[in-house]
Amino acid sequence: MTALAFQTLYQIIIMLMIILVGMFCYKINLISKETNERLSNLVLMLINPIVIFVSYQREFDPTLLKGLMISLVLALITHIMAILIAYLLLRKNKQEADHAIERFAIVYSNCGFIGIPLVNGILGGIGVFYITAYMTIFNLFIWTHGVIIMTGKKDKKTLITAFRSPTIIATIFGFALFVARLPVPDLIVEALSYIGNMNTPLAMLVAGVTIAQMNLRKLFTKPYNYYISFIKLILVPLLMLFLYQFFDISRDVLLTTILATACPVGATISLFAIRYKKNYIYASELFALTTLLSVITIPIVMTIAGLLVN
Repeated sequence: MTALAFQTLYQIIIMLMIILVGMFCYKINLISKETNERLSNLVLMLINPIVIFVSYQREFDPTLLKGLMISLVLALITHIMAILIAYLLLRKNKQEADHAIERFAIVYSNCGFIGIPLVNGILGGIGVFYITAYMTIFNLFIWTHGVIIMTGKKDKKTLITAFRSPTIIATIFGFALFVARLPVPDLIVEALSYIGNMNTPLAMLVAGVTIAQMNLRKLFTKPYNYYISFIKLILVPLLMLFLYQFFDISRDVLLTTILATACPVGATISLFAIRYKKNYIYASELFALTTLLSVITIPIVMTIAGLLVN
C-alpha cells in the first residue's frame, strides 16, 4: 500500500469511528432526526464556508493561483463527464423520480462533508484551498443542472440562487482577499479556525445519524444500488484519473480533484429529494450505501492515483 493510500485509509477510519458515534447517538436518542437536520444546516451554511474562507488566508503565490484555476477547469470537466456517463450508463427507470435520483447520485459527490476533512487530513490546507474550486463548480451545477434533473424544468432564477450560497460567497470573498493580498487579522483567522475545526466531527456525526435511520439489511440487498455505487465510486474517478494524468498538472491539484470525485453520493441528495417531492428513502439509501462502501473504494482509488501521479 502506498503512503498516500495509507494516509487516506487512516483518515477514513477516523471518520468512520465518528460516524459510528453518530449512529450510536441516534440509537440512544441523544441526537434526534430534527436535531440532525439542524446540525446539517449548520455545517453546510456556516462551518463549511468558514473552512473554505480560512483556506485562502495564506501568502499570495502565482503558483497557487495557477493551481486554483486549473482545479476549476478540472472540476468543470469532471462534472460534465459525470453527467454524460450517467446519461449513457443508467437505464431509464420505470419511475421517473427514481431515475432522476440515480443521475443526481452519479454526478454530485459529498465533496463538502467528506471531501474537505479528508483532503485536509491528507494534503493539509493546500488541499482545502484547491477543493474550493471543485465545490464552486459543484454548487453552480447542483443549483442549475441538479434542480433541472429533480424538477424537469429550467428555472432562470437557479443561477442567482447558486451565487447566494454561503459556500460561493465564502469562496469569492476569500479569493478576492487572496488575490488583492489583503490579509485578515490573525485574531479573526484564529477565531474562525476554531469554528472550522468542528467541520469533520459534526459532518461525520450527521452522516452517522443519517445512516442509522436506514434499514441496513435492506440497504445491502439491492443489486442495482451496487451498480450505481460502482459508477460513482470507481468508474468516474478512475476515468478522470486516466484522462488527467496525460496533462501537466501538479500533484496536489490532481489528487485533490480525484479525491473530491471519489467521494460518496452527496448528502444534498436527500435534501433535494425531500424538497422536490422525490423518493427520499431511495436517495438516502444511495447516500448511506456509497458512504459505507467509500471506506474501501477511496483508498483503492487513491492507491492507483499514488502509483500514476508523480
